[in-house]
Amino acid sequence: MKIGVIDYGMGNLFSVTQALKKLNAEVILSSKPEELREADALILPGVGAFPDAMKRLQETGLDGFIRSEVKNGKPLLGICLGMQLLFEESEEVAPTNGFGFFEGKVVRFSGISEKGEKYRVPHMGWNSLTFHSVPDWLKGEQLPEDKHVYFVHSYYANTDSPQVVATADYFGVQVPGIVQNGNVCGMQFHPEKSGGFGVYLLKKWLQGVK
Repeated sequence: MKIGVIDYGMGNLFSVTQALKKLNAEVILSSKPEELREADALILPGVGAFPDAMKRLQETGLDGFIRSEVKNGKPLLGICLGMQLLFEESEEVAPTNGFGFFEGKVVRFSGISEKGEKYRVPHMGWNSLTFHSVPDWLKGEQLPEDKHVYFVHSYYANTDSPQVVATADYFGVQVPGIVQNGNVCGMQFHPEKSGGFGVYLLKKWLQGVK
């Protein structure tokens, strides 16, 4: 199985590619659509600011390539910023449109809960996921009891869409952790850095690609 990791200059590519290789996936790490087109599925990683990421994707023509591949049914997984880019828009730095595969707007944590508690931004550390639905690639599975995953982000997708599969509670904010819409999936956390459960989720997503 070939997995294309999209290199647009804003991703933690090493940890993702190493995790995929450990799961016996053949990795195509590239910024070239003609090479990525050979993959069975695509992964859009991301670290940094939303507007910078969309600008780079547009400048390289990768935005059009991603839209075309998704339209043709190829599975796509967005990780961290890569997941946020899949939403309609973001308020980070300046209002910027995303891909629009998911409903909702990416907004910054306020730093103050509804109870008036101050909390740390960015949201950094381990949180447990609560599942609200089951995507096709997890159907029939008995999920592990420990569902902790590792987050590092200052912005989150503000949405009440049924496309949200799992959330994590952060001082009363229900942070979308996994989203799914057809062949497009997003994970706000870093599955490759999330211990046993993160590897489990990545493995099941890969098996779902088959």
